[in-house]
Amino acid sequence: MDIRPDTKDWTWVLDRPCPECGFDSRSPERQDLADLAAAVGGRWADALSAAGAAQTRPGPSVWSPLEYACHVRDVYALADYRVRLMLDEDDPLFANWDQDATAVESDYSAQDPRAVSVQVRAVADAFAGLLAGMDVGGWARSGRRSDGAAFTVESFTRYVLHDVVHHLTDVTGAAWA
Repeated sequence: MDIRPDTKDWTWVLDRPCPECGFDSRSPERQDLADLAAAVGGRWADALSAAGAAQTRPGPSVWSPLEYACHVRDVYALADYRVRLMLDEDDPLFANWDQDATAVESDYSAQDPRAVSVQVRAVADAFAGLLAGMDVGGWARSGRRSDGAAFTVESFTRYVLHDVVHHLTDVTGAAWA
């Protein structure tokens, strides 16, 4: 696999729109974040189903639509876990997650696209359900990454939504609308 690890700090997407995908994490109203998380999960399921060659990489250093979808599934699941940590603990420190190692260890490229499509929708809906039940105080709960990036539940949700939207753009070629 010739995929180069992404070592960028993407937290800047909390302050300005992403020029690559068009998503502005500041735009959605907080009360709309749960619906957006579910809607993006649905778009992922549709995009993966529409990708005739879901397992084909467009280039040696670019993930296939299937690999992106597996990553998005895992991002949603990790987001759910981390939000629950923020709700249950005071300012937890998140364990590191090596997305590239996960892709290799989980053998993303060999997974069944139909199963992954269902899984993406399910974890997106579960994450959306968690957000939909959030009370006002929950949105302000905090957590930190080991690199020092600090989040509230709200800012972390916006950060995650950029990630799943950005990769949808990677797969479909269409900017967020």
